[in-house]
Amino acid sequence: MAAVSTVAPWIAGQARRLLAQRGHAWLLHGPSGLGQYELALALARAWLCDEAGADGACGRCQSCHAIEVHAHTDLFVLMPETVMLELGWPLDEKAQADIDDKKRKPSKDIRIESVRDSVEFAQRTSGRGRGKVVLVYPAQRMNLASANALLKTLEEPPGDVRFALATEAAHQLLPTIRSRCLGHAMAWPTPDESGRWLAEQGLDPADVPVLLRAAGGRPQEALLLAQTGLDRRSWAQLPRALAAGEAGVLADWAPARAVDALQKLCHDLMARTAGAPPRFFEPADLPPGAPMAALSDWSRELLRTARTAEHPFNTGLMLEALVSRARRALHSRSERSP
Repeated sequence: MAAVSTVAPWIAGQARRLLAQRGHAWLLHGPSGLGQYELALALARAWLCDEAGADGACGRCQSCHAIEVHAHTDLFVLMPETVMLELGWPLDEKAQADIDDKKRKPSKDIRIESVRDSVEFAQRTSGRGRGKVVLVYPAQRMNLASANALLKTLEEPPGDVRFALATEAAHQLLPTIRSRCLGHAMAWPTPDESGRWLAEQGLDPADVPVLLRAAGGRPQEALLLAQTGLDRRSWAQLPRALAAGEAGVLADWAPARAVDALQKLCHDLMARTAGAPPRFFEPADLPPGAPMAALSDWSRELLRTARTAEHPFNTGLMLEALVSRARRALHSRSERSP
């Protein structure tokens, strides 16, 4: 996950439409890679801006600068500590001290202590007189206790408090959280919009269509793939390298990213077997087919693996096992033949 320095045009357009509407809480939802966090931050900037217009924040005032340096007194970011560190938001002093002293690791969930701090923040007087904003991302990382702790304040916010909740898994949120927000489904950019934006981020134009396909059409996901070192050649060569059992093909991949790529390959093979076109790989890059039953078994195994991919017992062994299992699935036809 990475912060993007410029607001993409499809994000700016959605911000304009949402700012023209009333409501104290927005729930921004859709698949990952469409810019939920960026849209939530654009709303927060505009709500707190000293000179906001129909297009959003001015980008020049003291409020905009304070958000840019992650130090605005009227903005509370409610995130897992891991996400805050990735995006450059400061932790509170006690949390930072505990992590620095190795008393605990940064939390991957939104801690109930943080939610309680946000409730206390909502009850304080605005420092700059333009209201306050609580930005929650990824909102699905609130557990039952955390979500319930936020519920009352979300339903009846004191004073001039607004909420921007952003999520890639709205179905995981409590129905009571969803019902207290105005919902906004993230818009998909056109291929041309995505291509131009990715080129502006410095991607090789020849890599853009391949990485967009690999990302399922989601431009920010394509940018993340590029930032991990993926290019058109490595993505095109991945299926046949796995079929050959090349152990090092996933050596530099994060486990969750590797599982995601394998799920995409399995999906495309199943689609082809069913007579549908592949979505993530070019047809010519796919290895020979495997029986649907074998692919279904592999798909279920990958789904189970995905649940623990972010904290494997041994990363190297896990990646080797993924390659071995992929090879077995891709050669299942010949292995099952008499």
